[in-house]
Amino acid sequence: MLEVCRHHSTPHLTYASTSSVYGANTKLPFSEHDGANHPLQFYAATKRANELMAHSYSHLYKLPTTALRFFTVYGPWGRPDMALFLFTKNIREGKPIQIFNYGNHTRDFTYVDDIVSGVILASDHIAEPSESWDSKHPDPASSNAPYRVFNIGNNNPVTLVAYIDAIEAALGKKAIREELPMQPGDVPDTYADVTELVKHLGYKPATSVKDGVAKFVEWYQEYYPA
Repeated sequence: MLEVCRHHSTPHLTYASTSSVYGANTKLPFSEHDGANHPLQFYAATKRANELMAHSYSHLYKLPTTALRFFTVYGPWGRPDMALFLFTKNIREGKPIQIFNYGNHTRDFTYVDDIVSGVILASDHIAEPSESWDSKHPDPASSNAPYRVFNIGNNNPVTLVAYIDAIEAALGKKAIREELPMQPGDVPDTYADVTELVKHLGYKPATSVKDGVAKFVEWYQEYYPA
């Protein structure tokens, strides 16, 4: 994709990264100004590699690139293998749901509409070199090349248990809960610091988990009639 953009003089590449790049970091909320060089999954490592390759192209070919680190996106038309789909399906069918880390995870669940608004804002705001970037104290979120990294999240983490409670409320049915230990490579908490996206682009997430889950369940029951 970077080669295509280079050869076609693309004015700006905006691409999806992930909150998973923060990996072993435990300082919350996660900030773009902190390092992200200890991924705990291969998926996260590939996303971090995307960011590094994009920076190289921004430096070598002056290709403006903006990485958006998505925080736990959910909503209609998502992937059916993701937790929200599986939980909703199993609760509705009276089957058990697997809850890892005994439901103690906190996640900055971000509704798809809020993600889309942020993507559009970022795409319309072409990345530029930072005038204040200091090579002796490099800021991971910017560069002397036309390169930016932004978190895009809800800025309001909730526990996995509260997320499941919201699904139950929307369905009007209780889950059969199978509580399990944490999976290898998972992280206990995610929390997006969206200060930069708010300051530079005017981003403002507007959908609570309760409302977002209710919208998803309404769509799900229409799309997958009982």
